[in-house]
Amino acid sequence: MSYPGAVPTARSRAMVRETRHLLFTVTPGALWIFIFLVLPSAYLMGVAFMTNGPYGLPQMPLSLDSFERLAGVGFLGWSPGNLYTLLRSLWQTLVSTLLVVIIAYPVAYYITTCREKWRPILLLLVVVPSWTNQVIRAFGWMNLLAPGTPLSSLAESLGLVAPNMGLYPSNFAVTLGLIYNFLPFMVLPLYAAFEKLDTAQVQAAQDLYASPVRAFWHAVFPQTLPGLLAGTVLVAIPAFGMYVIPELLGGGKGMMLGNLVANQFAGSSNWPLGAAGAILMLIATFIGLFAMRRIGKRLGGGEEVVI
Repeated sequence: MSYPGAVPTARSRAMVRETRHLLFTVTPGALWIFIFLVLPSAYLMGVAFMTNGPYGLPQMPLSLDSFERLAGVGFLGWSPGNLYTLLRSLWQTLVSTLLVVIIAYPVAYYITTCREKWRPILLLLVVVPSWTNQVIRAFGWMNLLAPGTPLSSLAESLGLVAPNMGLYPSNFAVTLGLIYNFLPFMVLPLYAAFEKLDTAQVQAAQDLYASPVRAFWHAVFPQTLPGLLAGTVLVAIPAFGMYVIPELLGGGKGMMLGNLVANQFAGSSNWPLGAAGAILMLIATFIGLFAMRRIGKRLGGGEEVVI
């Protein structure tokens, strides 16, 4: 027990120094998050419950019109257009994430089996494309998938597309662009998980005459689950709200939720509806994170998997 006027002990002085050091290191990050994340999110939540005024700017009184419009309810009745956009966003996200996982698993495993001097070079080759601007990469795929290109000609010869139509613009081009854009975000977490792989468990499964599929499922998959979940979060969440790739490679045929939100702040001039769409994206993000934690805990044998 300390009394007024008592001389501070060495322990109390150390606690004060630690507190000051903690405040010095945490305060800048906390202010950054509050200013650039919390305040904009709070502003969007307020705008979403306001009425659409002249020129699309929000105004009083408060209402739920933007959420009704987002659900497809208008002055002419119900329209499923926004619902189709939401379902298309979910479908594109699920398909792209699944294909990214299928491609990234063997790539990450192959890199870990190479010599140590080659691993940084191979990882650099995976990451280097993401150093280029996303718009430039999308324009590159537009040129590769346009009518008359070798890929489009091959697809025409196989009967996959109509003559002189090309692979762009299409939902296929959007899916391909999402895979290309987010593949490094899955390879790197899986590579980190494969580096910690206990090969003794794999050898034990092989000694017990387990098939390659069963050996992977029981010996490899549980050990790489944290990397898989981390990569899924890094891929699925940005893909769900992607704007550039559907806008350029979809050509109006593959509109996703990010395009719907952006259009409300630009051409359509309906800020409350755009804010309502942004809130829907935030809700979907939280639901996805919660679901991934539950799935990770269940597949991890009841242990908490940190994402």
